[in-house]
Amino acid sequence: MGTNYSEAVNIARDYYNSEDADNFYALIWGGEDIHIGLYETPGEPVVEASRRTVERMAERLELGPGHRVLDIGSGYGGAARYLASRFGCRVTALNLSEKENERARKLNAEQGMADKIEVIDGSFEEIPSAENSFDVVWSQDAILHSPRRQQVVGEVARVLKPGGDFLFTDPMQADECQPELLQPVLDRIHLESLGSFAFYRKAASEAGLREVAIEDLSHQLPRHYSSVRSNLESEREALSGKVSEEYIDRMLVGLGHWVEAGEAGRLSWGIMHFRTAQ
Repeated sequence: MGTNYSEAVNIARDYYNSEDADNFYALIWGGEDIHIGLYETPGEPVVEASRRTVERMAERLELGPGHRVLDIGSGYGGAARYLASRFGCRVTALNLSEKENERARKLNAEQGMADKIEVIDGSFEEIPSAENSFDVVWSQDAILHSPRRQQVVGEVARVLKPGGDFLFTDPMQADECQPELLQPVLDRIHLESLGSFAFYRKAASEAGLREVAIEDLSHQLPRHYSSVRSNLESEREALSGKVSEEYIDRMLVGLGHWVEAGEAGRLSWGIMHFRTAQ
């Protein structure tokens, strides 16, 4: 891992590389899409709701075989495979966890997508691509792991082509929420603060990006974490030997903090869309 990456990013890398985390996200969170879902009915499966987020975001894009997309914090590559399959575009999947990337490459090959998707080990704090390389930069619930979010947005603007789109989601603190009210959540992810809608609007503007649309879907955040927690509780016995009891106990507590803060209106989440100048 690069020595210039923030400590929080290195901590996130070690976490997602762990056997416990890998099995938890693959078996409980869905394995394809490991981000917040859009729920339409009570008790809807996490997998279906999470894929709906990808579909909703993709509706905002006009892509074809000649376009290039960069997915930063790409996880297991579910969105990359969806975009490459739906639009025929080429996708670069940048992700810091070598273990997740190994699984992503395997899934790409199994689904016949290896020729359209390049998986790169690395951090979005220092995107290893030239200026004006991509038509779209895509990200789902990943930028929160960096305390250098302004730098990340600047890197995105640097690698986007003129008229390129930055489309992403991120778990955030509500605009008026003080960080100390989120201490249990922040302690869990080893950060001092989260982004916010106001922060990303300002960061994007300073990086030369204009706002296209922001869809506030904050009500979905506690629903999602509650659904994941219910899944974990119901599947606990089946996870024996794959995920440690200690990890499960910590995760249940951590998920509870996210649900509580979300229901109290201290957290925000939504689809954010910015664009570079032509």
